[in-house]
Amino acid sequence: MGYRLWPEKGIRVKKIRIGRIPALILFPEVRKKDVPGILWIHGGGYMTGMKEMVYMSRAVDLVREHGAVVLSPGYRLSFMAPYPAAIEDCYQALVYLKEHAEELGIRDDQIMVGGESAGGGLTAALCMMARDKGEVKIAFQMPLYPMIDNYDTDSSRNNHGRVWNTRRNHQAWSVYLRGDARKEVSPYASAARQTDYRGLPPAYSFVGDGEPFYSETLTYIENLKRAGVPAKADVYHTDMHAFDMMRPNGETSQKAIRRFKEEFRYAKEHYFARQGS
Repeated sequence: MGYRLWPEKGIRVKKIRIGRIPALILFPEVRKKDVPGILWIHGGGYMTGMKEMVYMSRAVDLVREHGAVVLSPGYRLSFMAPYPAAIEDCYQALVYLKEHAEELGIRDDQIMVGGESAGGGLTAALCMMARDKGEVKIAFQMPLYPMIDNYDTDSSRNNHGRVWNTRRNHQAWSVYLRGDARKEVSPYASAARQTDYRGLPPAYSFVGDGEPFYSETLTYIENLKRAGVPAKADVYHTDMHAFDMMRPNGETSQKAIRRFKEEFRYAKEHYFARQGS
């Protein structure tokens, strides 16, 4: 299929299919070689959302300002197909990114993964799956305010924040895990169930201090750091989940966006993961 300009000036989009999975690839209009390749996974509580949400995401900045190539997969949603459908689809998209690195003009030693909310949860779980399988090496992960804990935490319990709250969180996990979600599951289903964080990619995240995923985000980053993995998280004073997408022009969002770009710039210059044979 051909390319088209959308939604930002200077960005081209190509629609593809990876097996049964529809996907979008975002390229800079003026393409460069040897740029990072980024799998960006949309949010929506695992049960809603679409690949086109990439147009609202931080990933657009990485295409426009850093020349990165971004792949946004339309993974299966949980109300139709529960776990492990979403993670299987995302892993298939990750393998596609590696196998088509030369065609896409990306560095195969700078394959990165990121996403918001449930997409952040899938980011963390995918990094664990990729580490364990050993087929694709991920250089950097960007799980923004990730949905990674199927148990209640100090911040997700009795939370009445804007956009996302305890009731919605319980419902979403119940749909994704089919039934009572507060049970022991694989880290590929709920990344917070992981007990071994060694060998995972360096990470950056940000989160609001009043939203449900505040505690699990910081716990994830601390677990990475304790395992010797470079990891950072910035915290902003807000109870609005996905505030950078909901109000991108707000003062807090603008600060978060600037910091995100700074951390990505550092990752681009310092983090590489050489692929095996």
